Amino acid sequence: MKRWSFLLSRALVPCLIAILSGAAPGAVAAPAGQSEKTIVFAAVVSLTGSTSHEGALTKEGYDFWMTYVNGRGGLRVGNQRYRIDIRYADDGSDPAATAARLESLITQQHIDFVLGPYGSGPTFSAAAVAERNAIPMVDSGGAAENIFNQGYNFTVNVMSPARKYLVGIIEYAVKRKPQPKTIAISAASDAFSLEVQQGAVQSANDHGLRVVYDDRYTADPASVTAAAAAIKAASPDIVLNAGHLQDALLMQHALKEQHVQALIYGYTNGPDVPEFRSALGGDAEGVLGSAQWSPSVTYVGAPGFYHTAHDYAAAFTARVGHAPDYHNAEATAAGLAFQYAIEQAGTIDRMAVRNALAHLDVVTFFGLLKFDSRGVNMFKPMVVNQIQHGKLVTIYPYRLANATPVYPSPAWVY
Repeated sequence: MKRWSFLLSRALVPCLIAILSGAAPGAVAAPAGQSEKTIVFAAVVSLTGSTSHEGALTKEGYDFWMTYVNGRGGLRVGNQRYRIDIRYADDGSDPAATAARLESLITQQHIDFVLGPYGSGPTFSAAAVAERNAIPMVDSGGAAENIFNQGYNFTVNVMSPARKYLVGIIEYAVKRKPQPKTIAISAASDAFSLEVQQGAVQSANDHGLRVVYDDRYTADPASVTAAAAAIKAASPDIVLNAGHLQDALLMQHALKEQHVQALIYGYTNGPDVPEFRSALGGDAEGVLGSAQWSPSVTYVGAPGFYHTAHDYAAAFTARVGHAPDYHNAEATAAGLAFQYAIEQAGTIDRMAVRNALAHLDVVTFFGLLKFDSRGVNMFKPMVVNQIQHGKLVTIYPYRLANATPVYPSPAWVY
């Protein structure tokens, strides 16, 4: 039975609508003549543990959306306005804890809807809880398609799927002169990273690149070092990594120590995060990063939020104190998916909102929010960013680029 290809009857699932009194922290006063109503979201994110940095960025993106809505009198639902309140819990970067924390929020805090955690493992756990409780969840941080192959009815994903992550870098690479011939693709051992690697291997084969290394490593730093040594022995023209921020930092250090000389170095996660650049300094120069979004994309969004990526980036920087990266943007986009679905439904009835999400088709600053029969956003492309002179610029697709690529990658400085 396909998840998003039909409307479910509201009679199938009882609807629990929580209407709470009192303003959420940071909320503005209700419009004159209206009682104050609140839509309560649960968000279990990694505020500690191995992916705490990405989890903090996810929280920033959610909070930015909440502040926007509440600062404008709340979200219009039919003839009423509702404030947004997000109840957070920390999963410690542990998928088992994600499920327990989310179940606790749902049973104890009268949750209306769920904003997803960071990471495919935690999202897999959260999706099962959302399904069991018949609560719509919008995923902003779990790109593994395996999450959406379980026959669930209540989760959608605003991001491009994992197998697309490194495809843009490969498409860019095969157009370079001198043209690279060989490629190494390492991966962490989690579901997301392995799906990324599988998609990259397929793309490399499709583009005539010879894959000389495609193995995985564990969370042990020694395993990353061993992978770098194996890559050195394979002598590839392109070195790609499917993993997370800490993986990228360890791998780039190890590649330098092993004196790997490649034309291109690229990562799924790392270059877009300022800490990658500050930690590596000159060793980050010329590195490519695959991203869900950048401030240079040219989408023009629907009314109800900042129309363009530039407008979003400027407003986010002014409020939060740093420029947004794609983790921030995809989290904000998850809030927007709920915003447009709730407005279209004209109610906070869970089944009505679920059905509105199933049929959502709206352009935002982040790109198109539209979902296939499983709830996956197959319709939004990735972008390729590069670090140039310590700054992040977009170099591909060319129609979205705001800088000329540096190729080949600069030599290591010892």
